[in-house]
Amino acid sequence: MRELLQDNDGLTEKQMFGGLAFMLNGNMACGVVGEELMVRVGPEKYQDALAERYTRPMDYTGRPLKGMVYVEEDAVAADLDDWVGRGADFASSLPPK
Repeated sequence: MRELLQDNDGLTEKQMFGGLAFMLNGNMACGVVGEELMVRVGPEKYQDALAERYTRPMDYTGRPLKGMVYVEEDAVAADLDDWVGRGADFASSLPPK
């Protein structure tokens, strides 16, 4: 993920949700928790992301976090570029923090 995001301005890493999150200008784009990828797709693309195979709601707090999904390891291996790109696109659309 570092390599895929390295050309983005404002890239930082932060410990979040029991894993490592990649931030763009202070907004979370994606990260890793255990064997799963977490991706912030945003509320408008949330249902579409959940309709895809190997995804589920991100429910770190016990309640689903709308706009954020977990992606299982099997899908990450095949589509890491795509998932990281989705998270980066959404994070880049937000104002810097």
